[in-house]
Amino acid sequence: MKNFNRLFLHLGLLLTVSFGMISCKKDPSVLKVFVRSASNELVTNAEVVVIGNKSANPPALDFVDTLFTNGSGYVEFNMDAYFDEVKEKNAAAEFNLIVKKDLKFGNGNVRCRVHNTAVETVFLSN
Repeated sequence: MKNFNRLFLHLGLLLTVSFGMISCKKDPSVLKVFVRSASNELVTNAEVVVIGNKSANPPALDFVDTLFTNGSGYVEFNMDAYFDEVKEKNAAAEFNLIVKKDLKFGNGNVRCRVHNTAVETVFLSN
């Protein structure tokens, strides 16, 4: 009986530690940008630039990143490095978006929060 109680205690501690480690895993911070043409079609291989908005309240840190949309017409920016610098528990920041494909341009704004996925769609002008 004493061994059974000891085994039950060890099993309980193991489960508690396991659940504690699983809950420490945090979701990534992602900014997902869809690019559409004036006729609402998804645009592939469009250049998307993300810039931290210094005039927002609170102002964003220095941040610039550039990627190209994939075959599905969107791009995903991993924002974990940005929010690691901020070091606030519920940090959020505003970013300006500039999109270019051939001679067409588009822009937008998006607010991104730590451990969340922000989604924005930018339309290219004619």
